[in-house]
Amino acid sequence: MSQQPRILAFAGSARTDSFNKKLIRIAVDGARAAGADVTLIDLREYSMPLYDGDCEKEKGVPENGVKLKKLFIEHDGLLISSPEYNSSISPLLKNTIDWVSRPAPGEPPLVAFTGKVAALLSASPGALGGLRGLVTVRSILGNIGVIVLPEQIAVSKAGEAFDPDGSLKDAKQQAGIEKLGATLAAFLAKLKSA
Repeated sequence: MSQQPRILAFAGSARTDSFNKKLIRIAVDGARAAGADVTLIDLREYSMPLYDGDCEKEKGVPENGVKLKKLFIEHDGLLISSPEYNSSISPLLKNTIDWVSRPAPGEPPLVAFTGKVAALLSASPGALGGLRGLVTVRSILGNIGVIVLPEQIAVSKAGEAFDPDGSLKDAKQQAGIEKLGATLAAFLAKLKSA
């Protein structure tokens, strides 16, 4: 079994030019530089209906929900850049968590989340950079068995924060985001070697 940590990375936004999609790429670079095997996905490519117990009972978990769950199970950690929608989590991210959490017959509850380690970041046009939304993300993940690293970064005034190439104008902030990805990779590497 490989000791190289495997990280699943994504932004909780579907928008093509999302600030959080830009931010997650920076963190991914840091995690890869620290030796992690990172799978970067776009949740837009995994569209699903809103979670509904009746829908699940009649049709089962959507095909994209099954694909996502497999990806979550195959990875040791999660790197998530979450936008803030009205002081909370984006509907896309919440719906993803809800569908991925659904158990298959004979499967342990929350198998895609229990024991995973996550690092969180956010970017928002607002002055707090999405911090209020991260509170909700942290709470949800903690309640479903994910170990969430205490370090997190929120980039405020995101509309002015990025250069055209997707990097951050503030070199110190850029380095901090890369370091967060590297911190997750190092934490997971220690867990795998223990």
